[in-house]
Amino acid sequence: MSLPDREKTELSRLLRRVALAGLVGSLALVSACTVRPLYSSAPLTTGSSANAELASIAIKPVKTRYAQQVRNNLIFGLGRGAGEPASPLYSLDLSVSEAVESSALVQVGTDEDEPTAGSVTLTASYTLTDAKTGVVITVGKRAITSSFDRPRQEFASYRAQIDAENRAARELAEALQLSIAQDLVRHGKAAS
Repeated sequence: MSLPDREKTELSRLLRRVALAGLVGSLALVSACTVRPLYSSAPLTTGSSANAELASIAIKPVKTRYAQQVRNNLIFGLGRGAGEPASPLYSLDLSVSEAVESSALVQVGTDEDEPTAGSVTLTASYTLTDAKTGVVITVGKRAITSSFDRPRQEFASYRAQIDAENRAARELAEALQLSIAQDLVRHGKAAS
């Protein structure tokens, strides 16, 4: 064996050792991760499954049309279409506010300064409490914006705004559902 061959074999051994050490290090790093599906059948806080816990949240009544849209979508999402729970484990106090703004003034062939686009922002504040003890589990806030076109006809403009409110309510309910599930997971980790 010549001198250059010996250096190649020693270098290849060294490279194999470095690669093996890198592999062992990366496996140790990956094994430290704890990833689990949010909607799995594993429990969030108690002995029941995640879906059962989310379905056991009762949502208090609200007063406005857009807040009722958020509440209805949230009940449907949490219960997977089953409605409100008969014996809830948790109680959710929901407050929804709305802001309607003009987004753009694009006038074609007119001198009128009428807005032609708008946006609806729905903001929800929530408080999740334990139904038995009354202990506050979490407090949170989420907001969703939905845009709409404002045609010249008054009814069409009003209907476009209502449709934007309904879209924002659906998206806000989905965001709240995810946020509440994450809060329950955090609460379960703190309790155990």
